[in-house]
Amino acid sequence: MSGLNFKNIHVGFFLEQRVNESQIEITRICKFLDCDERDVKRMFQSKNLDCDLLLQWSKLLKYDFFRLYSQHLILYSPQSAKDFDISSKKTNLPQFRKNIYTKEIIEFMLELISNGNKTKQQIIEEYNIPKTTLYKWINKYQKI
Repeated sequence: MSGLNFKNIHVGFFLEQRVNESQIEITRICKFLDCDERDVKRMFQSKNLDCDLLLQWSKLLKYDFFRLYSQHLILYSPQSAKDFDISSKKTNLPQFRKNIYTKEIIEFMLELISNGNKTKQQIIEEYNIPKTTLYKWINKYQKI
């Protein structure tokens, strides 16, 4: 997952990469998705796909492609102002915690710092990562 840019997701690229890693035959894919080879190739070229179709791909390839979008939200959703925070309003929708950082997110942040692509301060400001959290990650995970 090295160098992954969660800001610009091209799901077709990731589908093709996972198919290659899994070495699944195109005939099996076509049968599972009820489509032909041209449709599969078009999906590989698509930046995004219908949710139902992406769910089918996730099942077939045993990989949660929706997590790519979840990571995008964790990294790039703006901080809510207290006066305008709609997330605190009552809802019947399932509730998820935003501040759950996956191993991939932590590695991504540490890689940005170690490669010199971003400073610690830039990570804190651009991704709204608390300073103490970032420094804990550095102390715990980074091999300097």
